Amino acid sequence: MFSKTTEYALRAVIYIAQKSAADKKIGITEIAEAIDAPTSFTAKILQQLTKDGKIIKSVRGPGGGFYMPATAQKKAVRLILEIMEEDEVLDKCVLGLANCSETKPCPMHARYKEIKTQLIRLFEEKTIEDLVSGLATGKTYINNRSKGR
Repeated sequence: MFSKTTEYALRAVIYIAQKSAADKKIGITEIAEAIDAPTSFTAKILQQLTKDGKIIKSVRGPGGGFYMPATAQKKAVRLILEIMEEDEVLDKCVLGLANCSETKPCPMHARYKEIKTQLIRLFEEKTIEDLVSGLATGKTYINNRSKGR
């Protein structure tokens, strides 16, 4: 549904949020390894996520790294999509038609509209904190290994 970049961004945010709860700053290599992403690609993603400081912050130098303030963990997941410029995916026609609308619908329009409404609600209601809660108990995971971190 989303680009690989956004998938990695979502994973990175969840991982950083989990580690930040323990007042820890995390280095780029650790984050990349935890989310199964190339380090250089992860660095570019984190650069985008830290740009406005709404979710992720960074500290340079010894003892530095990436972290998430507690207030950011209360933010809706949709904010990540907005930062990664993928929230428009939720507004597009499922068949990619530019003129798809209520008056000129594609064959999937009516059913997809219902699903899209549910997805938008999900991303607006779920917080970053909600996504982190399952990691601690081992009920959810953010990488492709058999055991999550």
